[in-house]
Amino acid sequence: MTTRFIRALLFAVAMFTTCASFAQVRVSIRFGPPPLPVYEQPVCPDEDYIWAPGYWAYDYDFNDYYWVPGTWVLAPEPGFFWTPGYWAWENDAFFFHEGYWGPHVGFYGGINYGYGYFGDGYQGGRWDRGHFFYNREVNNVNVTVVHNVYNTTVINKTTVVNRVSYNGGNGGINARPRPEEEAAARDRHISPVAAQTQHVQEARSDPQQRASTNRGRPDVAATPKPAVFKDRAVVHASAAGGTYNPPPNRNNDNRAQNNDIRGPNNDNRPQNNNVPRPGNNNIVHPKDIPQPERPSPPNTGDAKRDQKYQQQQEKMYAQQEQQRQKLEQKQDQEHQKMQQQKANEQRQEQIEQHHQQQTQKLQQKQEQQIQKMQSREEPRPRNPNAPKP
Repeated sequence: MTTRFIRALLFAVAMFTTCASFAQVRVSIRFGPPPLPVYEQPVCPDEDYIWAPGYWAYDYDFNDYYWVPGTWVLAPEPGFFWTPGYWAWENDAFFFHEGYWGPHVGFYGGINYGYGYFGDGYQGGRWDRGHFFYNREVNNVNVTVVHNVYNTTVINKTTVVNRVSYNGGNGGINARPRPEEEAAARDRHISPVAAQTQHVQEARSDPQQRASTNRGRPDVAATPKPAVFKDRAVVHASAAGGTYNPPPNRNNDNRAQNNDIRGPNNDNRPQNNNVPRPGNNNIVHPKDIPQPERPSPPNTGDAKRDQKYQQQQEKMYAQQEQQRQKLEQKQDQEHQKMQQQKANEQRQEQIEQHHQQQTQKLQQKQEQQIQKMQSREEPRPRNPNAPKP
């Protein structure tokens, strides 16, 4: 029952969209990420959690890669799988293709992430009658907690040998999408859920996760659930996946220039280094708006009032998410149009400033809605001395 309720909340705020929205995020770097570190998979915490493997993300503020730990994530909808993100060398720079949820596993660069993700498809489990069944040959599952299991040997794929973490370029994985992966790219998709976004933010804020600090061997390599970096069950990397020697001048010369040409399935936002970034506490696009901290469920002693208030809260959060997604789509269309028109840098800055104003206005409006909800609608405990009606 709890699993169904959590999934319902995830589904309420998730946006269904085509793969164009997920194909590429606004990152272009000239030096590749470190090899994948060596680590064990933590035990699956409960039924219907899907393994999302760890990967190297990039922080512009520090011009450095940081490790986002692998973790178990509750699937937002029965029948949906996770397609991991991946780095690829394209147009003389490294770009990151963001992961997504969908009914089939798509292309993830041929990267061997292990634990079922061996470069193509997923051998870690399957859906059956609304529940996920785990292949114990490649997953760490406690059968006293999770009963839906089976055993299927995956020949020569139980150990990660090649720990290269990017596709193409010098030393990268040479793989291209198969027909079924191209078909999966056209499926209905769900973006990373809120728990995954919080997980990334937690990794980004931890200096020990940065490659310049850990030399490719992160302190937290995997977690039992998203964003629980202090949990006793977190897994530390046992070794780096290989030697990592970033260019000494990466702070100045390794960010890609802004003249790359992108295909129709890519994020068309300009790579303008003068545009404020969310890491500098500047909100430019709806994706930069931090997720609101939700209050704990009310407990006034009146179950019906508490339930009504919680339903109003969830309805408001879902509407706010829809508003952010709608503005994001509108701005993406303007970015695409700007690319087609080959707008100059001045015009790009004007549009980004306009987008920033739009986004911050929306953020202010939604913060006021939350404050109003908390101040006017929150049920108060009954006064035991008050006369009964």
